[in-house]
Amino acid sequence: MDTTHDFESERPLVVVANRLPIEYDEAEGWHPAPGGLVAALESVLRDREALWIGWSGRFEDPDSDAEQAPPPPTGTGSLKLDEVPLTHAEVEGYYEGCSNGAIWPLYHDAIVTPIYHRTQFQAYRRVNEKFARHVAEVAPPEAVVWVHDYQLQLVPRMLRQMRPDLRIGFFLHIPFPPVEIFSQLPWRRQILEGLLGSDLVGFQTKEAALNFLRLVQKYVALRPGGDRVVVDELSGSRTVRVEAFPIGIRAQDFAELAADPATIERAAQIRADLGDPELILLGVDRLDYTKGIDVRIRAVTELFQDEDLDPDSTVFVQVATPSRENVEEYQRIRDDVELLVSRANGDIGKLGTTPIHYLHQPMRRDELTAMYVAADVMLVTPLRDGMNLVCKEYVACRTEEDGALVLSEFTGAAHQMSDAWLVNPYDIDGVKRSILDAAQSAPQESARRMSALRHGVFEHDVERWASDFLNRLQGSL
Repeated sequence: MDTTHDFESERPLVVVANRLPIEYDEAEGWHPAPGGLVAALESVLRDREALWIGWSGRFEDPDSDAEQAPPPPTGTGSLKLDEVPLTHAEVEGYYEGCSNGAIWPLYHDAIVTPIYHRTQFQAYRRVNEKFARHVAEVAPPEAVVWVHDYQLQLVPRMLRQMRPDLRIGFFLHIPFPPVEIFSQLPWRRQILEGLLGSDLVGFQTKEAALNFLRLVQKYVALRPGGDRVVVDELSGSRTVRVEAFPIGIRAQDFAELAADPATIERAAQIRADLGDPELILLGVDRLDYTKGIDVRIRAVTELFQDEDLDPDSTVFVQVATPSRENVEEYQRIRDDVELLVSRANGDIGKLGTTPIHYLHQPMRRDELTAMYVAADVMLVTPLRDGMNLVCKEYVACRTEEDGALVLSEFTGAAHQMSDAWLVNPYDIDGVKRSILDAAQSAPQESARRMSALRHGVFEHDVERWASDFLNRLQGSL
């Protein structure tokens, strides 16, 4: 499949994100950082001349345990790295507090109640200004600056006031909520005006873009014209474009790794380690309350209890990578998930049989790919997700066009992947029916669906996402 997409510009490219693509620990030193945003951007930027600005994960406080960490490397090859130093207090207020205690749950349909603290928003504003000032100091003249995600929504306006010569784009990787939900945010106007500092604001779905346009009209008293908003400033009027750019993955990389003999051998070993079951169900997520991990565990458990699935011939593997473990809601979901797994195995399991395998640990890419190859049915059931790349990774790894994908309709990916078995994750009975339908589908039906899914994943890969966004930002499309 041809996945070549071009972005050419004489302007320098500067990427701004909360985190750099590396992090430090004493055992490994500086090494690649986890996370979907980092993985997506790194795969795009590895072949481009660019400067990546972000926080390294180390603290500049003198009392920090991480203070002895050496400065991060400045980059290799065409990708250069530039650190924005943060203190413990800044991270606690800006990231753990406002970003993940207020904005993250609000943007995910307030699945858990957002907590609004004025002092935390003040920290959020200060850190956004810190990022903006750093970019203003180091960005080359007339550079293209691409700001990413919910932690930095005030940066575009601040940066424009400091450096009007820059071409500024913003992309939100998570959902953007409807008017009825966003309206409760005490700082709604500041956020909207912050984003309108961009020349281009990008979202994962058309619905998210429309939500933003409606909110701009309601709270900023600007009347959008289609996908454009005209902003009046002292220097004159300026047009902001608002569009959807669904993110993809580097699909060819996953396909090649899945076809590697070492991966195929490891996938066979995984099946053997699980007792050579007839059916393997797989879930892979960050341990987050938005991911619906508890939903699918309950659904699979009931299928075992109802004898629709045989625990002697079926295994469910749930990988949950650690995430934000010092945040109370994340501690709670971990406790809930572990209790569900232990109860299910206690009620259903037999000597020598473990129907549900739960792995709470980071997973290397090669091991994860082997799991994708080994699994017969992939379960992706978030309660809300901006896109979700796990489902695309699984599809890219199904080089024989077999396997099945059960996918929440509340993911951005569902808009592109209608050939999956789509489910409402709040409907346990519906999830159960879809899991059975996917597991018991005829080989011809599975192949038809997987072929269509793979075509979409390769057609709309991460290179296309980046090129479409950057070309639109440059005004060349």
